[in-house]
Amino acid sequence: MLNPDLVGRTFTSADSVTVTQESISKFAGVIGEPNTNIAPPTFSISITLDQSQKLLQDSGLDWTRVVHGDQRFEINRPIVAGDVFICSSTIESARNVAGNEIVSVRSDLHSGSVLVVSTWSTLVVRA
Repeated sequence: MLNPDLVGRTFTSADSVTVTQESISKFAGVIGEPNTNIAPPTFSISITLDQSQKLLQDSGLDWTRVVHGDQRFEINRPIVAGDVFICSSTIESARNVAGNEIVSVRSDLHSGSVLVVSTWSTLVVRA
């Protein structure tokens, strides 16, 4: 169970993530996108999901019981090779529904002081 005191808290990664052309090309290839000049719109999940799991590993969530419920993106500019990001994740809400815990997490990718992408993930921790 998520520690309820963590709702509203933001966790920021100490490590930056550098986007490579190889990572864009690989992601684009998997979804059948031929244009690799910019990252596909959903590419940011490949960064934010990994980073948010690392940042939230001590939150009390039982990651072995987590399934992905929903995903939303707000893109302020395209991601390109060479971008260097710091990821922050905020636990926006947590509630119980039919014995399952529903957790909403917003993750932001910043390049310097510029917010490039925000993602919202709804995680369901099965009872």
